[in-house]
Amino acid sequence: MDYAQALWLYTILVFGIIVVPGMDMFFILANALTGGRSMGFAALAGVMLGGAVHALFGTLAVGVLTQLPTMLFQAMILAGAAYMAWIGYTLLRSAITVDNIGRATTRSESAAFRQGLITCLINPKAYLFVLAVFPQFVRPQFGPVWSQALALGIITVAMQGAVYGSLALAAGRGRDALVGNPAATIWIGRSAGALFLAVAAFTAWHGLTMTSTS
Repeated sequence: MDYAQALWLYTILVFGIIVVPGMDMFFILANALTGGRSMGFAALAGVMLGGAVHALFGTLAVGVLTQLPTMLFQAMILAGAAYMAWIGYTLLRSAITVDNIGRATTRSESAAFRQGLITCLINPKAYLFVLAVFPQFVRPQFGPVWSQALALGIITVAMQGAVYGSLALAAGRGRDALVGNPAATIWIGRSAGALFLAVAAFTAWHGLTMTSTS
């Protein structure tokens, strides 16, 4: 797998996890529905800044992990693959539906921004995600670690902007699509689960191959 293929695979993986309805998506939709597009985009900006912080965390983590002895780094890759497989398994077994998207309690765009940032930052799964996923796509042969991790971070934040921004622009239709079509949200979640399992299998193969050739 070359660098371009790795970036495409990461892009697909990130898209798969972002389109699954969750806390960030609901917060942005609630603000857009109750406060208009400007409020929705303020919440989106906060979430995207939180995503950038997660990416920075992933960059620092990869920098540390790549300095570990080879066998330990390979063990971390396999652990990351196991975590992704667990995410995939839980998504495949889930039946994600959206019964209601409540009203936002924010009263200003600055408050929506702050709460969007906090909502994103306090999500522990996001930190586990970047810790598990970033090392799978950063390879010494692709160049400096920081530039590779920066590319992954940009892709992550851009995907948040594209998916959540589209929902904020068409908040009413986005809400109706989530609330009124439970079969679609179930399909989205399970498709993302299958994607995670496929990437986990590929990652585990890569880790085992590295181990066998060391």
